[in-house]
Amino acid sequence: MTGLTELTLARARDGLRQKEFSAVELAHAHIAAIEKARALNAFIIETPEKALAMARQSDARIGKRDAGPLEGIPLGIKDLYCTEGVQTTAGSHILEGFVPPYESTVTANLWRDGAVMLGKLNLDEFAMGSSNETSYFGPVISPWRRRGSNTPLVPGGSSGGSAAAVAARLCLGATATDTGGSIRQPAAFTGTAGIKPTYGRCSRFGIVAFASSLDQAGPIARTVRDAAILLRSMAGHDPKDTTSVDVPVPDFEAAVERGIRGLKIGIPKEYRRDGMPSEIETLWAQGIEWVKAAGAAIADISLPHTRYALPAYYIVAPAEASSNLARYDGVRYGLRVPGKDIADMYERTRAAGFGKEVRRRIMIGTYVLSAGYYDAYYVRAQKIRTLIKRDFETAFSSGIDAILTPATPSAAFGLGEKGSADPVEMYLNDIFTVTVNMAGLPGIAVPAGISTEGLPLGLQVIGRAFDEETLFSVARVIEQSAPRIAPPEKWWA
Repeated sequence: MTGLTELTLARARDGLRQKEFSAVELAHAHIAAIEKARALNAFIIETPEKALAMARQSDARIGKRDAGPLEGIPLGIKDLYCTEGVQTTAGSHILEGFVPPYESTVTANLWRDGAVMLGKLNLDEFAMGSSNETSYFGPVISPWRRRGSNTPLVPGGSSGGSAAAVAARLCLGATATDTGGSIRQPAAFTGTAGIKPTYGRCSRFGIVAFASSLDQAGPIARTVRDAAILLRSMAGHDPKDTTSVDVPVPDFEAAVERGIRGLKIGIPKEYRRDGMPSEIETLWAQGIEWVKAAGAAIADISLPHTRYALPAYYIVAPAEASSNLARYDGVRYGLRVPGKDIADMYERTRAAGFGKEVRRRIMIGTYVLSAGYYDAYYVRAQKIRTLIKRDFETAFSSGIDAILTPATPSAAFGLGEKGSADPVEMYLNDIFTVTVNMAGLPGIAVPAGISTEGLPLGLQVIGRAFDEETLFSVARVIEQSAPRIAPPEKWWA
């Protein structure tokens, strides 16, 4: 029943409820697809036995008419989420072999609603990266190829395993996280839909921390509707996370088809970058026409502090990372490399356990927090962050309902093509996404077109805090208006 892997999450949910196929059959189909797609390196750990056991329980609940909202739906879990009894590595050697004795709140919510776990998905080490090339377990390979080329491409990062697995039809949806674009950029690179919710919408409890004031959980899925279905289960207040906000979780799926007639969509002039490829400019212009045709009004807006967002982000995020990663010292859990004394043991453990990019960001963060530089760098970056947030508040207070921008400055690039000589080249991939994290707002990436090389391109919609419903409705209009993007050819099978 290989056709089962081609279903959308919404269609699979309905098919399970109508007993057209069983949860076990659905799990078997995805397990077989994963086994044939190991060339993509999307999974760090596969959990077929666990998946089948969960699927059998789902079939029993479906038989008793006690099915949850995600009953029997096979998902991949980014290996940043702690999963009880299943290794969680954050893509790092320093956590290899770590088996959490507890479950993250988001994954617990998914299991509560009947979802099935297929395994743990690969990612950039500690979610630090824009290409999924920094993982200790090797890079994820995108299922996409340039037209007429066999050059392996990146799936984006840090949630590259999540995006690749969804695009390659290895799971019906996946959890991901977004600190500066790590849901939206890989979604745009792989022709999938990914939403970074408002900061505080989803609990961060049990998710390995990168930059605590920026990290947020969210889904990557095949369609806007599928992402809405997943987010409803993932979201919710959690007393175990002090940054979790106690607000009702709407029926996001109901918002998908409500239309956008009468909405006002802002177009920020600062997102028109020098040297931006013409196909990105053209895609953005086409997106504007699509939302206008659906009844929305268009207004030019200004977000003047956008130009400072990337440098400010790359001060704030490494500063928080250097603090969060201090706990990995070889004493309590994870890797330990013996030394002549405890200080030597710390140094050897961290040198062996952390990869090059993680070490670079720890050193940057430690530097900007050090005496004499704290005010010059970190305090100033936080002030810029406040100004970025104020820019968005000003736009929304003027009657803007959502903001439409490109999701990425280009289509996916090849492995090793960026950042090897100059890390800043890689950081520039986040230029359209970091503002959303700095302001704590929701943003969604939706497939919108194909590049001249035959690769997916995405548009981004940014909304008011806790107004993900509007994002889903705008993204759905783009999804319906855009030419259908066929799945990638299965060169790996």
